[in-house]
Amino acid sequence: MERPQIAILGAGIFVRTEYIPRLAQISQLFTLRAIWSRTEESARGAVDIAKEFFPEVECKWGDAGIDDIIQDASINAVLVVLAAQFQVDLSLRLLRGGKHVLQEKPAAASITELETALSSYNSLITTLPYQPIWAVAENYRFEPAFVEGTKLMADIGDLLNFQIIVEAPMNSSNPYFSSSWRHSFTGGYILDMGVHFTASLRMLVGCEITSVSAMTSHVDTTLPPPDSMSSVIQLENGRSGVLVTVVSSKTLKLLWRFVGTNGTLQINFENREGEYGFLVTLFMADGESRSSFYPLSGVNEELKAFFHDVSQAILKVNSFDTIVGVKKVFLPGLA
Repeated sequence: MERPQIAILGAGIFVRTEYIPRLAQISQLFTLRAIWSRTEESARGAVDIAKEFFPEVECKWGDAGIDDIIQDASINAVLVVLAAQFQVDLSLRLLRGGKHVLQEKPAAASITELETALSSYNSLITTLPYQPIWAVAENYRFEPAFVEGTKLMADIGDLLNFQIIVEAPMNSSNPYFSSSWRHSFTGGYILDMGVHFTASLRMLVGCEITSVSAMTSHVDTTLPPPDSMSSVIQLENGRSGVLVTVVSSKTLKLLWRFVGTNGTLQINFENREGEYGFLVTLFMADGESRSSFYPLSGVNEELKAFFHDVSQAILKVNSFDTIVGVKKVFLPGLA
């Protein structure tokens, strides 16, 4: 299987502290060709970190750097890790250039922007020989704890109710507190991190959300509004539950609890001797329970899945090109 040649757009905190170390752990699956940022200084800062693991990676910046990446036919895929306000336009430029794209969440700044972008994406099949992959990076779906939790949902019987509680301190000690785009982004931190909790909910219950009602408040003025939200969520299967999110809390707690006719499934975020992960516990009607702890690995698994899909897409395009080439050579002689 052909290894994808990739580039990264973005050189911020998440690229430096998460993407580069995670990519280094699975470097056998791809070749990192370039890292781009709007400024040379930012791009070189990320490249200097990446060179420890990817010595051949190139530094790109500004409009010329974007053009270089789009025009380089050997680059198959691009990871877009930028401020949410700028991701969609750049992703569409890359997609129009035939690049497969894994774009960080949130997918867009508004529903209108997303609908317009999806319409543009769906029309690419009329102008390109294939439709490139456009994926949104949401790693909770790939966390082993949630994969296991999805399997265990059958053991609790019919779902009666669910509760998701999120207390996530977002203060000056948090490295993401200084990210200016989240402070100017409608919905702020609650919208940004809320992608994880709605994605994990949909995955675990196995159906769509049909309606949401919520009350919000804004107490901590150092944070963008809102900093607290209490939501009632109705599911496609008729069941309902709550999602409570607070980003101005002083305590950290992430809890998913699904109550069924035969038992209850609970997932907790925990730190076990310096290793972060999720504890999955199944409580049964007879009073018995069983638990398993799963260290965080969702980003790795998400990247593996993307590179696998890109490799398959490359293989299909190469096979098609080979068939076309064979027809061009042999069919005239057989006519």
